[in-house]
Amino acid sequence: MESISTKNAVVHFNSEVYTELNNYIKTAKPSKIFILVDTNTHDYCLPKFQERIESGEIAIEVMEMPNGEEHKSIDICTGVWEALSEYNADRKSLLINLGGGVVTDLGGFVASTYMRGITYINVPTSLLAMVDASVGGKTGVDLGSLKNQVGVINEGVMVGVDTSFLDTLPQNEMVSGFAEMLKHGLIYDEAYWNTLTHLENLDLSDLDRLIYDSIVIKNTVVTSDSTEQGLRKILNFGHTLGHAIESYFMENADKTPLLHGEAIAVGMILETYLSTKISGLSNDSLDTITKGILKTFSKVEITKADQQHIIELLKYDKKNSHGVVKFVLLEAIGKPKLDCVVSNDLILEAFDYYAN
Repeated sequence: MESISTKNAVVHFNSEVYTELNNYIKTAKPSKIFILVDTNTHDYCLPKFQERIESGEIAIEVMEMPNGEEHKSIDICTGVWEALSEYNADRKSLLINLGGGVVTDLGGFVASTYMRGITYINVPTSLLAMVDASVGGKTGVDLGSLKNQVGVINEGVMVGVDTSFLDTLPQNEMVSGFAEMLKHGLIYDEAYWNTLTHLENLDLSDLDRLIYDSIVIKNTVVTSDSTEQGLRKILNFGHTLGHAIESYFMENADKTPLLHGEAIAVGMILETYLSTKISGLSNDSLDTITKGILKTFSKVEITKADQQHIIELLKYDKKNSHGVVKFVLLEAIGKPKLDCVVSNDLILEAFDYYAN
């Protein structure tokens, strides 16, 4: 597959990942190479990755962090910053983030801030990271259970998408990543949405092309608005309520935490309902979108008491301004509308729709 140029980087695919990465190492001659992994990618992805890296005389150090969203924190960043310092990383060092969205988000933030910035490369190993987290330069960590509250927008020099790493992924993680692909169809391309909701017509060999198309959509959006002043906000469809739901389920001991895509799937259905009330989406489209999402994602039980807590968490959403919560909604499939203000009563109506 042809490489994709972003604003400051290039996304390479499969065998080209290693050709281009080795060429980069040979040309840039970093002083040291650091590979950040989590406990899963250390075991399942690192051996294969290291076999294909040609570093010559340049030393490679591996740094391992715990896996899971709960470890996407400043405390873990501190540990990685300290490890870089102990291993004498300098401003010519290279950090390679080999992992899912937690590793690429956190690793990108560490690289962007260590010594005021060192070069980094993302090698996403989960479907979610391939189509979303590793492209576009958003880096950062959570503040407690609040998603992505601390971070910077700063692209690495390269993204390497080797889809063979997906063979190591549990089914629920594959499904989680699929939510972001569905979102790309809903906000940008109705034909892509229709393809994704009729996967029975496809086989596994089509997956690489679907991932590629998803990255093209995200890259088109972020290239036109790298700092999220306008169009890039459309990528937040489903995320205003979805992130609040994800945070609420993460911080409550009596709830089973949701994967990112599981929470975003709920958020997309809720925000699709809101779209029929505010931005003119048809009821037929609401029915189509709801059924399309529920083909893949199971319903999540959200009680009346849960709903009030989730609404309270909306005040932390990063799209807010002047104390007003702003949503991305849909006028039609492939046609989003920015900066929509929604009342709490309508949000509760949306929860009723989802429950029933």
